[in-house]
Amino acid sequence: NNGRGGGSLSGYVRNGSNHRITEFQASLLSTQLSRLAGQAAARERNAQYLTKRLQQIPGILPARMYPGVTRNAYHLYMLRYDASHFSGLPRAQFLKALRAEGVPAYDGYTPLNKEAYLENTLQSRAFRRIYSAAALKSYRARPHCPVPARLCPEAVWFGQTMLLGGTQDMDDIADAIGKIQKHAGALIGK
Repeated sequence: NNGRGGGSLSGYVRNGSNHRITEFQASLLSTQLSRLAGQAAARERNAQYLTKRLQQIPGILPARMYPGVTRNAYHLYMLRYDASHFSGLPRAQFLKALRAEGVPAYDGYTPLNKEAYLENTLQSRAFRRIYSAAALKSYRARPHCPVPARLCPEAVWFGQTMLLGGTQDMDDIADAIGKIQKHAGALIGK
């Protein structure tokens, strides 16, 4: 979350940072690695179960694994939300309703090629000194990414810890989405 509330992960102000781990932190983390395989297995098992449940709900399209892919780390569980199957309920209200049902969910990234830090970089003194105005204009015109532009407004993300619960927790997620779908018309505008 970017600190603005609302479950948004968008709004980057710079192109990245370097968070080096200290030796002490690495020592603590290394003791947790023994839990990794069990947690990964639980996330995969729960993701498969949740996917089966969510595929039964019109307008919810869980991300799929491509043929030949045998494992998924599930640091995020992602799905596409089609508001037309929820009486036109905007995604922001769908996310708010999910959170009200006790299911933390996020809207994911905005298309990264549209983030302000790119334009800030192009306008920086260093870039204007190195590149001609024509080169900068050309770069601004190039990053057209139609797939993320279409998918980002439909994205719903669950964090990895959501998949560490049991089958009942996965049922709670699917049931909450079904409940929202059933009452979507009444939720519009709230």
